[in-house]
Amino acid sequence: MVNLSKYSGLPWDAILGAEHARAYKPQPKAYLCTASALDLKPSECLMVAAHNKDLHAARNLGFQTAYINRPVEYGEKQKTDLFAEEDWDYVCNTLLELALILKGEQ
Repeated sequence: MVNLSKYSGLPWDAILGAEHARAYKPQPKAYLCTASALDLKPSECLMVAAHNKDLHAARNLGFQTAYINRPVEYGEKQKTDLFAEEDWDYVCNTLLELALILKGEQ
């Protein structure tokens, strides 16, 4: 992820995952530990995912949510996460689209 962000010129402050939280989504600790590490309230964070279940758990904790559509992430026979199943704060087809929306350019 670090190499991806550097190559893409993404200005992230940090990349925190399950290793830091010592928990996996959708466990609350996975979300809350990351927000705490950045000294942020959940409402100040945006959970971006292609998985409705992960977003549902984040929203229940107070996080903002962004669904990125990836209906063939697991191949053409994928049966789940084919579309945004709830009214997420943002629904996009790409990370670039989300970035433009967040910058107010779309």
